[in-house]
Amino acid sequence: MEEQVFQYVSKDQKAALPPPTSEVGAFGIVRRNLFATPVDSILSIAAGLFVLWAAWNIFQWAFIDAVFSGDDREACLVEGGGHGGACWAFVEAKFGQFIYGTYPFDERWRVDFLFVALVLLVAGIAIPKLPYKRLNAVLLFGVFPVVALVLLTGGRFDFAGGELALLFLIAAAVTISDVSSEPQVGTHRMPVKIAIGAALLSLVAILLSNFVSARSFEFLDFRFTLLSLISFLAAVVALALVVFVGFMARRGEGNVARLFFPAAAVILFLFLMSTNFGLPQVPTNFWGGLMLTLVVALSGIGASLPLGILLALGRRSDMPAVKLMSVVFIEFWRGVPLITVLFMANFMLPLFVPEGVTFNQLLRACVGVALFSAAYMAEVIRGGLQAIPKGQYEGADAMALTYWQKMRLIILPQALKLVIPGIVNTFIGLFKDTSLVYIIGLADLLGTVRRGFNDPSWITPSTPATGLIFAAFVYWLFCFSMSRYSIYTERRLDTGHRS
Repeated sequence: MEEQVFQYVSKDQKAALPPPTSEVGAFGIVRRNLFATPVDSILSIAAGLFVLWAAWNIFQWAFIDAVFSGDDREACLVEGGGHGGACWAFVEAKFGQFIYGTYPFDERWRVDFLFVALVLLVAGIAIPKLPYKRLNAVLLFGVFPVVALVLLTGGRFDFAGGELALLFLIAAAVTISDVSSEPQVGTHRMPVKIAIGAALLSLVAILLSNFVSARSFEFLDFRFTLLSLISFLAAVVALALVVFVGFMARRGEGNVARLFFPAAAVILFLFLMSTNFGLPQVPTNFWGGLMLTLVVALSGIGASLPLGILLALGRRSDMPAVKLMSVVFIEFWRGVPLITVLFMANFMLPLFVPEGVTFNQLLRACVGVALFSAAYMAEVIRGGLQAIPKGQYEGADAMALTYWQKMRLIILPQALKLVIPGIVNTFIGLFKDTSLVYIIGLADLLGTVRRGFNDPSWITPSTPATGLIFAAFVYWLFCFSMSRYSIYTERRLDTGHRS
């Protein structure tokens, strides 16, 4: 009997067999991740039982046994003195204080208007498909802070000569930086050198005015000392010179108007701050709650990011003096706790400002928080700068770009995109750290909630837990929103190669 062997070779690609039914679908995911081994099964069952037990108790405390309405503590008390459910009636009764603090009731429309305006402007920036991004940015970062300051306080500020000199010095510094970035101007031209010298004279004079006491006199309806007047005049001279140089260099190019923006912004700011709009004055000691938390957090975020960028660039600078000052600043603020910074800002900051310049308690806290956060922000951004390949710097130099053009157009956009998680992480930490202002007497959201615990009308065993959970939820809501938008922005800006 002959054995027959059949050989078969397939010439076509055969379709893959479907995976076993036990490995796909919801059942497969659960089996693969939770019950792959006997040990995994035991741990999953134990963890599941614990989660169910905890979730049921939380649900029972927060909803089933909770009290949602009532006029005083009697509604939340349990017969026999035991612990009942959540006392949401306490949150309902104190909700206005948790949002506005002790802001006058008839003037709370100002805060509501600013809340709505902030949401609309942030949405205009955050949603990619919405048009007019540049206009939105100008309104959000330029107009909104001034409008908010006027509405919240009532305006009618009195400016001293030292403050006027400081504002014009800032305008001169911004204009000098803008004009000197032009390749045909630079810093080698004589008028620019004179302007820089005048700006340095203004800075020295305004710093010396802190330590030299002198009689004050009135000039242009402002109270000046001799040194503050010298600082003001030097700043005006520097501003005028650099505007003239920039005007001559940019004639016919269409961007001449940009030279006048810093000076116009200072003049408009002084006008708006000193004008009487008929709004009642509301001192900052009446501010509190979520409103105060957002004021401190947004001012800290808005100031720390640009200051952190400048510090990061300074730390990587080739100029020894600039690098040394940046390193000293960063390491000093990173080496002290925020509580110490707040105390120092509250008691020592007035010693370092020009004569006649006064900061209230809230502004001191905002300055301390911004400087503290800027030091951490600088290190985050420095990590992004170090991650940029050297060829990017060399390519920018080969195109004959100035330093600021290279940073603004090529290096910083790439570096900031790389460190978005670190930047948002710093913002989230700053938002949560605003609760520390309570130790210097400012009643933020958490501080206002804690003050509510001392109200005799609402002292119950469940009041503290209810108030703290409400505050924790508000903090989590803001922080989680920032985190999710950060993830969305990362994915949208991810231009790398995808597999």
